Amino acid sequence: MTRAPGFAAVILAAGESSRMGRDKALLPWPPSAAGRAPSSDTFLSAAIRSLTAADFVLVVVGKNEAALAPIIYSEGASLVVNPDTSRGQFSSLQIGLREVLNHGRDAAMVTLVDRPPVSAATIHFLRVAFENADQHIWAIVPEFSGKHGHPYLVGREMIEAFLRVPATSIAREVEHAHQAHIQYIPVDDPLVALNINTPEDYAGLLSRIS
Repeated sequence: MTRAPGFAAVILAAGESSRMGRDKALLPWPPSAAGRAPSSDTFLSAAIRSLTAADFVLVVVGKNEAALAPIIYSEGASLVVNPDTSRGQFSSLQIGLREVLNHGRDAAMVTLVDRPPVSAATIHFLRVAFENADQHIWAIVPEFSGKHGHPYLVGREMIEAFLRVPATSIAREVEHAHQAHIQYIPVDDPLVALNINTPEDYAGLLSRIS
């Protein structure tokens, strides 16, 4: 039996980007070589457009709401504010997933704004895998070269598992507690496993995408 195809998308973008020194959501995407004009697109705008297969895209913001709101609305997405980002990234995940349920959806594709947007083919592949997974599978997680990544898809059962624990929890620990219900899907897309935290990480992207 296949699942209903409808799902939401959640982008976690409330972090303060302390190691980067600037908001990672606003970094130009793709990065430009030295001497070339930076792209007018950003990690955030590209992430929203990469997830347009979803019924709607929701971005969780924090103190950066004023800076990100124009991009979010111009791309046709919605936002919700995490009022206390000091509780950590998991609290933003919970806020986003509660909004997914409030909007009447039972599944969500979740990603982080500091992950380069993956290809449309990868998004489609993960969606099909989720729709055709056995009912005991609560989540589909992409994997590249043995590394788990984003975006991942979660169903109602996994959403509720995330919402039952304290806001100070860690997503990985919740996932490990329900390991039997998670399916890891190998994909031919190295961007699923990249995490951009520092200026050096960002500079190194040029060699990864060229």
